[in-house]
Amino acid sequence: MEKAYFNWSSGKDSALALCRALASKEYDIQTLFTVARPDGVSMHETGLPLLRRQAEATDIPLTVLLFDPDQPEAYSQTMAAQMEQFRAQGITTALFGDIYLEELRQKREENCRQAGMQAAFPLWQVPQQELLAEFLRLGFRAVTTCVDGAVLGEDFVGRELDAAFFAALPEDVDPCGERGEYHSFVYDGPIFAHPVPFTRKGTYSRDFSGVRYWYAALE
Repeated sequence: MEKAYFNWSSGKDSALALCRALASKEYDIQTLFTVARPDGVSMHETGLPLLRRQAEATDIPLTVLLFDPDQPEAYSQTMAAQMEQFRAQGITTALFGDIYLEELRQKREENCRQAGMQAAFPLWQVPQQELLAEFLRLGFRAVTTCVDGAVLGEDFVGRELDAAFFAALPEDVDPCGERGEYHSFVYDGPIFAHPVPFTRKGTYSRDFSGVRYWYAALE
């Protein structure tokens, strides 16, 4: 088994990719790795306490790299140091939950190459409807934490990712949200020893470049 770290976002695709990686028996996953601001994961808006609860429920250690968006040079140095630490632990593979965005995959592969590692993508090119059916069949449960207001209404935020949610998505929206239409927080499923406790605290919005994004406040 190859020693690996898993790039953990807290959402649906991460959870399913982790499930597939564990089931494959190809990887000895040493840690869940998340790059986050001090207040949580960008766009997902998942706070650090929720990330820690998810990791505890998977029984896989969590590594968080905190960054300041206003200091990109410091981020690069910190990331390089973290990769060096991973290599010292014998980790050779970085696992990702991406599905089909080729440019993003190439960027990740190049970053891994420069860090002396290889990248692996357990969900790559699997049809979206097949992934959604697998997600539901395995008993995963999740809620949306962010929706892009340019393509989805406020009523889609904070909703359960169930069959009714996917059926309600407009036809021009990627059902897996691969283009950022929505982000999620997974709180139950086969990768967890128990459901991850959380509380819904309402919704709020932020505007970026003239587009409104709706968020679910979870604690």
